Amino acid sequence: MSDLHKQYEGSDGRVTAVEQVDFDIERGTAVGLLGPNGAGKTTTIKSLLGLIVPTNGTVQIHGTDVHDEPERAYQHIGAMLEGARNVYWRLTVRENMRFFAALAGESTGQTERRQQELLDKFGLTDKADSTVRELSRGEKQKVSLACTLARDADVVLLDEPTLGLDVESSLELRKELRRLVTDQGTTLLLSSHDMDVIEDICDRVVVMNDGEVVTDQSVSDLLDVFDIQSYRIVVDGTLSQRDRQHLSAQFDADSFETRGDSTQFSVRVGGDEFYRLVDGLREVGCEVESFTSVEPDLEEIFIQLTNESSEGSLGSDRPPQMDTQT
Repeated sequence: MSDLHKQYEGSDGRVTAVEQVDFDIERGTAVGLLGPNGAGKTTTIKSLLGLIVPTNGTVQIHGTDVHDEPERAYQHIGAMLEGARNVYWRLTVRENMRFFAALAGESTGQTERRQQELLDKFGLTDKADSTVRELSRGEKQKVSLACTLARDADVVLLDEPTLGLDVESSLELRKELRRLVTDQGTTLLLSSHDMDVIEDICDRVVVMNDGEVVTDQSVSDLLDVFDIQSYRIVVDGTLSQRDRQHLSAQFDADSFETRGDSTQFSVRVGGDEFYRLVDGLREVGCEVESFTSVEPDLEEIFIQLTNESSEGSLGSDRPPQMDTQT
């Protein structure tokens, strides 16, 4: 995807959905697309599928331009969009799986075993001969996923795949998607609001906000870049309002809570600020009972990145994009 722009005509003039979106996905890797509502994630995925014609820019799948040669590009793609209308409600679960496999040019015999595996994985075996309209929302989501994954697609695009799934099914989906990437070399792009899903499945994270790419890095590198450690601290006694304000201003302390003869609160500091934090606690007369470290996660980073981009503070400090090719 190169220099993607998409604008719509609105009542108040042109509305920009995405602007200068530019990233590649290396074959056989999983990339997570993160961003708040309205960030441009769905527009980006629909552009990759050729469902939206960009105002400017190009989109290619395995070197094929999606808009110039859609049929050729679609030979490589399996996709599921957000929403409940990804399958036919009047068909049974099994009929849907066979239908979408046939659209991909695969015979029933080729995909029968794979279909049964997915029915078992998503707990749909007992519902295989029920029509989709009889199913719950979560079950419909499972059917959509099963139909998408049943065919042997090189590239899989999933928009919010875990919405409506119970915990067990969500965990099973994560395992299956990671297996497809690791064992079969599937190229995967998924959008999700669930940070745990991104961390479990993806090699890279593309964060979007206000229609633009905020950062594009590996999951591990992104965690390293934001080497900020969270601590839950318990001190003896109570803290005055003045001391709380001092700690909040100096160390981003929050969530103060007094329990009996002790006070606990949270702070977030970089590695080189830890000892300054200890000195700061001594200055206000705190006797520390315990420090508990909390591992940084993508949710904290995501919030910080999107807040910074909204304030316009990233600018030229935006991390470099990876030079990969799908």
